[in-house]
This record gives sequence, C-alpha cells and structure tokens, in this order.
Amino acid sequence: MIYFISGAELIFIFFIILLVFGADKVPDIARNLGKGMRQVRNATQDIKNEIQKSAEKQGLDTKQIQKNIKEVKDELEDIDGSVKRKS
Repeated sequence: MIYFISGAELIFIFFIILLVFGADKVPDIARNLGKGMRQVRNATQDIKNEIQKSAEKQGLDTKQIQKNIKEVKDELEDIDGSVKRKS
C-alpha cells in the first residue's frame, strides 16, 4: 500500500524538524540526506550492473529474461484487475 503525504503534512513535518534541530542545522541535514540517497542509488546501480555482467558471463540473455518477466507481470495485472472488478 502506498501512502501519500499532502502539502500540509509536509509543512508540519518541516516545522517540527525546524523546532527540533534549529534553522542552522536544517541545510546540513538536507545535504546529508541527499548524499545518503545518492550513495544508496549508486550502490543499487552498481549491484544491478554486477548481476547483469555475471548473467552475461554465464551466457544468459538478460533482455529476453526482462521481456519474459514483463509479460508475466502484465498477465498477472490483467488477472488481478479482473478479480478486483468481480469483488
């Protein structure tokens, strides 16, 4: 389940952060969060690349596998949609 945060909730959260950490610390916190998110994204991409290289070394066609997975996923979504409509 995906939860969405409205604009008012974001303002409230920012206000609480401002009260807890102070105005001088908020830019540092935001900068560190950005760096952390970038490191996680880079690490995820590196892992993905290593898996793909390993699969190609073993002679696996990763593009075909991705295509097959997408087809199965689409079929499952069609089935899921029809089940939800019947409920």
